[in-house]
Amino acid sequence: MSLTDFFVLVSATPSPTPFDPNTASPGWVGFAITFGVGVVTILLIIDMTRRVRRARYRGEIREQLEAEREQAEIERDEADRKG
Repeated sequence: MSLTDFFVLVSATPSPTPFDPNTASPGWVGFAITFGVGVVTILLIIDMTRRVRRARYRGEIREQLEAEREQAEIERDEADRKG
């Protein structure tokens, strides 16, 4: 490749076109996808909050039942000692 061929190739390269903001817009499809992701995220947060609340209530009930069971055992032991 000669120096002349190099300059011809370099000069033949087109210059970049100016930026057009309309071609960079995601359009309605991008909006719909973003909206869908937002809705799914909100639904997941609501579902997870509900599940955490249920698990917490179950833990509280389990602790209450264990405390009642321990209290019943203590009362039974006291009744056996008296009787």
